[in-house]
Amino acid sequence: MRGFLLPIFVVQVKFVVLVKCVNSKSNLFGYNKHMLKHVDLIISASYVAPVVPAALLHDYSVVIHNQTIVDILPTMQVAAQYQTTQQIDLPQQLLIPGLINLHTHAAMSLMRGLADDVALMPWLQTHIWPAEAAVMSPDFVRDGTLLACAEMLKGGITCFNDMYFYPESAAEASSQAGLRASLGLVLMEFPTRYASHADEYIEKGLSARDALRSQTNISTMFAPHAPYTVSDNTFTKMLTYAEQLDIGIHTHLHETQAEIDQSLAEHQLRPLARLANLSLLGPNVTFAHGVYLTDLEWQVLQTNGCHIAHCPSSNLKLASGTAPVANMLKAGINVGLGTDGAASNNRLDMLTEMRLAALLAKGNSGDATAISAQQALEMATINGARALNLSDKIGSIEIGKLADLTAVDLSQIETAPLYDPISHLIYAAGREHVSHVWVNGDLKYQKMAESVGVFSGIEPQELKQIIAKWQPVLAQFKK
Repeated sequence: MRGFLLPIFVVQVKFVVLVKCVNSKSNLFGYNKHMLKHVDLIISASYVAPVVPAALLHDYSVVIHNQTIVDILPTMQVAAQYQTTQQIDLPQQLLIPGLINLHTHAAMSLMRGLADDVALMPWLQTHIWPAEAAVMSPDFVRDGTLLACAEMLKGGITCFNDMYFYPESAAEASSQAGLRASLGLVLMEFPTRYASHADEYIEKGLSARDALRSQTNISTMFAPHAPYTVSDNTFTKMLTYAEQLDIGIHTHLHETQAEIDQSLAEHQLRPLARLANLSLLGPNVTFAHGVYLTDLEWQVLQTNGCHIAHCPSSNLKLASGTAPVANMLKAGINVGLGTDGAASNNRLDMLTEMRLAALLAKGNSGDATAISAQQALEMATINGARALNLSDKIGSIEIGKLADLTAVDLSQIETAPLYDPISHLIYAAGREHVSHVWVNGDLKYQKMAESVGVFSGIEPQELKQIIAKWQPVLAQFKK
């Protein structure tokens, strides 16, 4: 008997010692609750797609403190290193960087469906511009932008690049909603309710830039509407200010064949060649659309470091054509994705744009590998951040970057079975699967139940009041 009791006793003693060590301030595994780093938020997800690098992490956590990502590590290692007052577990979600809408006209959400099934120029000249002439005001822009921000948040968008009037009003709305925004300082030749001539557009734009400089989530870019609405003289004036103040430029380019034909008739140059002659090309320039570009023009854009905001839904709906995005990417051009405005799309839905961008590239090129799911995600995140000169802050889940994040629930019937989360994100998921959205580590939107979501800065009743206020006014312009 004694031969058996002795080993048991030894084991028991060792177990007691081990328990004491685990509960002491310094234990065998280095776990010390008094020395854990305290952080603001830990998000643990079943899958994390950091974008940079192009990888898929399983059962990982993103650690956030002071708005910034401070660590990315396996969830099983978190408890040994960090403690937090806010832990969010996402056992069925894919965590991605917040989506970046590289081209939109946010306030035009109030014109959604106003003039559908019309080509671009009749759409502008016969419907949109007359409506804007009647309703344009700071209140219109604020209300329309807030409605757009709510829609974008529900779809996982954390940052948008806007081109519209009254940027201060757009900033008010985006700040209330909690989105990050690059706001356009609009510029054109003809009068609107915002400004009466080109010089006044520039003056108001510069004033808006000065007024918004202190807002950390707001940046500004010059936004000349298009080569066909801006003169050489005005472009030259704008460029002088842009270079002096280090302001980016965001404009439409080569959206339709008619635009190119008009430029050839008036200037004997294609629009891009005209802008090149005016020294308006560079890494601070983002061109929306770029549907009609030649091989030589791709090389010009790549050489000058210009960016393209590809808007597949709007281009299709207005019958403008399909941009040769696969060729642009092969040529080394940075291509991001945009929704355009809700008046021409009619959705501010970046998940749809990612899917369309990938499918159209495959169909047009005859190459099923033309744009992969990973590339489509990059176009909607890090590529957009590069165009906005924000890639050091957002666009990927990396240590040191701001915590702009989106969670997508992949547990639904329409996303099952699940073999490849990134592929499902692009080809199977929709904006209705977005469950959480953070900007700077602050939760701005959470889906609580089927089709019901909660915003941190927007009351649903306010959105209802906005719609009730403006719909009767704009209804008279319905096609």
